[in-house]
Amino acid sequence: MAGKSTFLKSVGISIYLAHLGLPVPAEYMETGIWQGLVSTINLPDNLNEGYSHFYNEVLRVKHVAEKIKVSKNIFVIFDELFRGTNVKDAYDGSLSIIKSFSKINDCCFMISTHIIEVAEMLKENKNIMFKYLFTKMINNKPTFTYQLMDGITDERIGMWIIENEGIAEILNSRDLN
Repeated sequence: MAGKSTFLKSVGISIYLAHLGLPVPAEYMETGIWQGLVSTINLPDNLNEGYSHFYNEVLRVKHVAEKIKVSKNIFVIFDELFRGTNVKDAYDGSLSIIKSFSKINDCCFMISTHIIEVAEMLKENKNIMFKYLFTKMINNKPTFTYQLMDGITDERIGMWIIENEGIAEILNSRDLN
């Protein structure tokens, strides 16, 4: 709801449009010439192949790894690495892959994660720039500013949203007879 996926899509589309020589929907934009653009946003299951969402994510990361092994100057966008698996594997996988990507200086990677602990483990890495979209609470309600800020956020509004919808109260008020 803060606009993270929309922001990532906008960057990808803007780079693509710029490479086509078309106008870019931005007040200002600087970009180099990239040899490729790879994105993983809203990756679905592949029922025809019998691949889960997670396995499709793994295959996409492998595709990127193979591409950057033989090519330079690739722009890569990942929206929420490994969200299709359990929290521990998502944490370990994200940490491992982002560490590996951070060693590659001739490509650019934009990677989002909700796993704040991954960012905390990587915050001393000089090859990683941390940004977040600021959300402020006004009258105990989140207000999305759509402002990109430096650093790692400690905002956790997921539980606020769940509680605000009263799901537990609905379930707890159910007649058990």
